[in-house]
Amino acid sequence: MANFIKIHENDNVAVALDTIPANETVVVDGVTVVTQMEIPAGHKFALKDLQTGTPVIKYGFSIGNTIADVKTGEWIHTHNLKTGLGDLLDYNYEPQLPEEKTTDDVTFMGYNRENGKVGVRNEIWIIPTVGCVNNCATKIAQMCEDLVCENIEAVCAFPHPYGCSQMGDDQENTRQILANLINHPNAGGVLVLGLGCENSNIDVLKEYIGEYNPDRVKFLVSQESDDEITDGVAIVRDLAKYVSQFKREPISVSKLVIGMKCGGSDGFSGITANPCVGRFSDILISKKGTTILTEVPEMFGAETILMNRCENQGLFDKTVKLINDFKNYFKSHNQTIYENPSPGNKKGGISTLEDKSLGCTQKSGSAIVKGVLAYGEVVSTPGLNLLSAPGNDLVASTALAASGAHIVLFTTGRGTPFACPVPTMKISSNSTLAGKKDNWIDFNAGVVAEGEDLDVAGQRLFDEVVAIASGKEVKSEKAGFHDMAIFKQGVTL
Repeated sequence: MANFIKIHENDNVAVALDTIPANETVVVDGVTVVTQMEIPAGHKFALKDLQTGTPVIKYGFSIGNTIADVKTGEWIHTHNLKTGLGDLLDYNYEPQLPEEKTTDDVTFMGYNRENGKVGVRNEIWIIPTVGCVNNCATKIAQMCEDLVCENIEAVCAFPHPYGCSQMGDDQENTRQILANLINHPNAGGVLVLGLGCENSNIDVLKEYIGEYNPDRVKFLVSQESDDEITDGVAIVRDLAKYVSQFKREPISVSKLVIGMKCGGSDGFSGITANPCVGRFSDILISKKGTTILTEVPEMFGAETILMNRCENQGLFDKTVKLINDFKNYFKSHNQTIYENPSPGNKKGGISTLEDKSLGCTQKSGSAIVKGVLAYGEVVSTPGLNLLSAPGNDLVASTALAASGAHIVLFTTGRGTPFACPVPTMKISSNSTLAGKKDNWIDFNAGVVAEGEDLDVAGQRLFDEVVAIASGKEVKSEKAGFHDMAIFKQGVTL
């Protein structure tokens, strides 16, 4: 098997699948190339001479321009390649809508809720309204761990530092995200733990929650209780009686909502893990299911691909706003829009934001964009949706959960142990990571670089997601990890 890959027929670079020594002869599309230096695994080398200012083509698109003359076989990276992106851009809607496919339905074993929603977990969540009661929420959860059984799969708290001393959109974001999590169908029962004097107190939060079942959602104001820990434990134990009534039963995968996110990417992410998730997304959407793609700053440079797959002009306009609003957010804080990729990305072979974004958007597959969501907005349209959220792993994954994702698929080339409020499935881009961090990684897409067909890998991933939706624990769940983070944009009082 070749130790390199040329991703698209129009590319003028190839990617090393294993480290290629200096002076190694490789034949790419019938052309002989001699490496000028060692090419690390995941990194790029030139397939032809490139003069200064020449676009470097990968995935069939420009990932930036050379800033020095590059010889055939020479390593291309941050030392001789720079982004070609500008600031705010004008876009034209040039629709390229693929044919929509329909495939046979599949069922998973999930929980039907009384309000018509479905869950893939039956857990009890303790959600603080403000950071002041974080430790109380965590303590209550710890004291109720004995409730965990076959039918009640976890009792967990979601501490966060917000709910007070916030202004404008930040306070709105906190209230909306907390309300969405309270209403999330993976929670069979919820204790909302307040302090009493906070801005986002329970009475205020109820307006965001809307209608709720008082058997499912309970409230406790700590300042009104003689002993909030004792009272909280009693409430959770009472909730357990309600939660334990739910049983798994067959449910169509058309009801599934799956979030898609990447972090700690490397040079293999856009070749293995991300397109594997893209194949999964296409399969689920063909069965009338829903996927959500986020991390807007990592769409910069590949945004027109998504824009031209928008179903109509209105969604195109929303996507343009999605992109430009995030660019203006950076500019308003006097930050460089294209301060990306990260040091870990660069070490793994990603050179520019275009390089990263073109790999990142592979997770969207080939489906038509059916919805564009604001931060904190709950998904309502089946199919592929785009969600406004930053690239930060915890913030973006929490945003996916708050928008309705039952499970988050998280691709990575570097590895990470974190979780979010819903099962967070780690998908490795390379087999080395999967072998080294078996306690983190749930699915190895690195085998695609070793010869497995992407369609086969995508089907395997789909089957694994159905198993997880049916109750199979991901590694972070086995470790007992449940994290959340809310997007902060402005002033703290």
